[in-house]
Amino acid sequence: MEFMKTYSPKVSTIARKWHLFDARNQVLGRLSTQIAKILMGKDRTDFSRHLDMGDHVVIINAAEIVVTGRKEKQKLYHRHSGYPGGMVVTTLSQVRSAHPERILIHAITGMLPDNKLKAKMLTHLHVFAGSDHPYGKQFKNPNS
Repeated sequence: MEFMKTYSPKVSTIARKWHLFDARNQVLGRLSTQIAKILMGKDRTDFSRHLDMGDHVVIINAAEIVVTGRKEKQKLYHRHSGYPGGMVVTTLSQVRSAHPERILIHAITGMLPDNKLKAKMLTHLHVFAGSDHPYGKQFKNPNS
């Protein structure tokens, strides 16, 4: 009686694809969940939790991401310097005016697992506030 062997992917056999997302008029949470799934590799049939299986994701027009409700004024981002009185609180509208790409990076980072693979997954995320990006060669059609 012969048994089937369990397939276990190796890092050398992972073929990474490139995905391009346009954030113009997209809702922040809904777009972030799609991207987090791709960065983790959960959309692949050979997904393995202990390996970095994710593809590269390029996001353009991050400055034009949409939020619902009154989040533009009410959503707060906290950071702390580590010193007494070092809490800095900024609203979504302040972050959008200074660094609009950080809105998407922060949302996607919170949706990735908190383990040693998180930093590696985030190296495959490329966010740009406008429509210009240096990854045009990855999206050229090889048949044309």
